[in-house]
Amino acid sequence: MSSEWDEIGYVISSKYRVAVLRQLASEPSTPTTIAEESGLGITHISRALRRLREREMVELLVPEARQKGRLYALTELGEAVWKRIVTADLLP
Repeated sequence: MSSEWDEIGYVISSKYRVAVLRQLASEPSTPTTIAEESGLGITHISRALRRLREREMVELLVPEARQKGRLYALTELGEAVWKRIVTADLLP
């Protein structure tokens, strides 16, 4: 498994991944909500969610087969990475 700093670097290198973690740090959300709150495109948000999920920072809270209303939340790893990003003041 990669180090926490690898994960932090991965997140902060993309405004889309930052937007996803920022939104999910406050509450579980759908891709549409994240896109609306961040003002970013849904396609990019969906891709960021998929990649963050592959890295186990984000989890899907509804059944995999569900296509509408897919609700996502941070995992423990995602919470730890976001907290480190915020406390170390690594956001632009």
